[in-house]
Amino acid sequence: MRTAAVLTVSDSCSRGERADLSGPATAELLRQHGFDVTHQEIVADDQPTIEAALVRLSKQVHLVVTTGGTGIAARDVTPEATRAVCSKLIEGIPEKMRCDGLAQTPFAMLSRGLCGIRGQALVLNLPGSPSGAAQSLLAVIEVLSHAVDLLAGKTEHDHGDRG
Repeated sequence: MRTAAVLTVSDSCSRGERADLSGPATAELLRQHGFDVTHQEIVADDQPTIEAALVRLSKQVHLVVTTGGTGIAARDVTPEATRAVCSKLIEGIPEKMRCDGLAQTPFAMLSRGLCGIRGQALVLNLPGSPSGAAQSLLAVIEVLSHAVDLLAGKTEHDHGDRG
């Protein structure tokens, strides 16, 4: 079974000042699409803390999904942390999320979320709002399953040879 971790990046949630709505919603969507969510955590908007969590979780699961920290505010550093720990970036996945998001809101173009590879794990950044996280994840969920399979060594091309 494909395993996943959900990492909520939020200063206010990490301090207990606000309930985490995006993390649980993301975990539920992953479960509905065949992922076993084995970890759910909350960290502050702090690049070294995010990097350490991504490194640790990527050794334990096939897919690490973050929510939050992808905007343009000064404390939004999730993409920088992701870039720092990944060996490859997969540009098409966040492009698809932003493209689909534009049908809902023009603010989708402000999302700086990335998708990358760390070891044999896929790391994906989602927006912090519950609706933005859900819409972004649903835009790419089928491709994520295939990408995780490829990283696990299942390289037969049942879905057409695209890459």
